[in-house]
Amino acid sequence: MPQRREGHASPERARSGLPLQRARASLSSHLFPAAARIHNRRDPLTAPTYPDNTSQRERDLDLAVSGLRRRRPDLSAAEPLWAWQKAALIFIIPIFATVAVLAPHRAAFILATTLALPFCCIVLLRTSALWKSLAATAHPADGSPRAPSPLSLPRYSVLVPLHDEADIVRDLLAALDGLDYPIDRLEIFLALEETDQATRKAIEAEILPPHITVVIVPEGLPQTKPRALNYVLPRTTGDLVVIYDAEDLPEPDQLRRAVAALTANPDLGCVQARLNVLNADETWLTRQYAIEYTVLFDCMLPTLEALKLPVPLGGTSNHFTRSALEDVGAWDPFNVTEDADLGIRLARNGWSVGVVPSTTWEEAPANFKSWLKQRTRWLKGWMQTYLVHMRNPWRTLRDLGWRQFAGLQVLMGGMVLSALVHPWLYVAIAADAAYGPFDVLGDDVLSRIIKIVTVANLVLGYVSGVVLGIVAMRGRGRQRLAAWALLMPAYWLLISLAAYRALLQLATSPYRWEKTQHRPRAAFAPLRPSGKTH
Repeated sequence: MPQRREGHASPERARSGLPLQRARASLSSHLFPAAARIHNRRDPLTAPTYPDNTSQRERDLDLAVSGLRRRRPDLSAAEPLWAWQKAALIFIIPIFATVAVLAPHRAAFILATTLALPFCCIVLLRTSALWKSLAATAHPADGSPRAPSPLSLPRYSVLVPLHDEADIVRDLLAALDGLDYPIDRLEIFLALEETDQATRKAIEAEILPPHITVVIVPEGLPQTKPRALNYVLPRTTGDLVVIYDAEDLPEPDQLRRAVAALTANPDLGCVQARLNVLNADETWLTRQYAIEYTVLFDCMLPTLEALKLPVPLGGTSNHFTRSALEDVGAWDPFNVTEDADLGIRLARNGWSVGVVPSTTWEEAPANFKSWLKQRTRWLKGWMQTYLVHMRNPWRTLRDLGWRQFAGLQVLMGGMVLSALVHPWLYVAIAADAAYGPFDVLGDDVLSRIIKIVTVANLVLGYVSGVVLGIVAMRGRGRQRLAAWALLMPAYWLLISLAAYRALLQLATSPYRWEKTQHRPRAAFAPLRPSGKTH
């Protein structure tokens, strides 16, 4: 069996083998019901006796910020662009602009051909997700494996990073209290920023049960969620680790379902719960957000899992085996979508990622300002992630293999590219309608083929996106919202605006974390989530 070298997969990597020897050893001792070690580990989880002194905090903070950068600088976003990437941007843009002026037909052909393939792949991916969703609707089945007995449940560490969340502390504690998991096998860590006095006072005003520990993250840069998670991780003792955001409302049995999934398939390093929206009916934006989330987590991610493509994780409800999380170096504190980056790094190290049929409900941004900030951060992080993993394309190809490497181009490169290009299609259509056809591509055979492919991509992209949105919402039992999928193209224009804002921030403030404000749940949500759960 090929062995892991220098923290990454070997060229041969034998998909079912490279990290799995280690994974099976860990999981068999921690998760499998038949494992004697699980049956014998009846000692309860108590507050960890972790050193709490100045020198230890300094070491932990240094490791949280610089651990990945020192271990694998090629996988850290601490340096946004490598020298060759900067040189490529400096030279390619003016060269292409010169060609566009001197030979517009040739430049248009090159651009259209470059865009045609990833856009076509996105359409095919959506079509596959639509096919899978329709098949699941026609033949419903609960594919979740049976949860192990309480005697064999592993230790679980729940990490909740908080920043400026004083208003929702009580909602958070109620949601955590609702988790159906033995208290003596559960530890919960609330990570609070040292400078966030309001949230700290709100936590201090509450009586916390003994299995909840508050960790104060020292002031420092970058002040990001992944830095806080890295700081807390050494204090945890669980065999499994899950991340929740402060506004999350996970289904009570989610931890048990994650244990069942990881037990049934020891190849998994992580399972992602399905995220959905509590306040879908509040505004036009929340309706579109709910459709987008439902399509992504109910349809697209299970399809990526089935096709064995890299799964970009959501920012919450990621359930990791400790061995996988430590193997890939935990989170990158310089990446503002640490979740998506971690999903790619898991794939590069040979770990599989699955989707568990359990929902975590959360609040969608109800106004444009909040939505724009959140979407800008997401797209900036996706740009960071793509640039990081394309620093050394041959090494990434060697780690992932051709199939997953192509998936990376479509998922990360294609999605970001489509957001940037989308509004220019409207500009071209408007110019064509106002001034007549420009025929910029020329009239040779290849140009005509590219024209046909471009138009087909545009039409099929809209159709597949809208139909998938309708099917996804009907699958959730939210038929009233399904019709709003017809307005998704307008929503995509707003995503394009966020993409250009993200591009500007990537150049000027790559590590800026724009905080999404949350409200007490009673202010916007029904007592119970609407729609089916998964």
